[in-house]
Amino acid sequence: MTEPIQPRQLDEEDFYFEGPFCVFTESYHRKRGYCCESDCRHCPYRDAEGDVLDEARQT
Repeated sequence: MTEPIQPRQLDEEDFYFEGPFCVFTESYHRKRGYCCESDCRHCPYRDAEGDVLDEARQT
């Protein structure tokens, strides 16, 4: 049987709270390594028009 994947612990620079909402920072997104296409506020994987860069798409 395969072991379940354990989530990575978040570092202090990975997020902040805005009221009750957790907002992920650019640092978090770069560590994740791809765009989830959820229109995240600090996504470094989108161009100026908001389109996802091809190399940042999850395969």
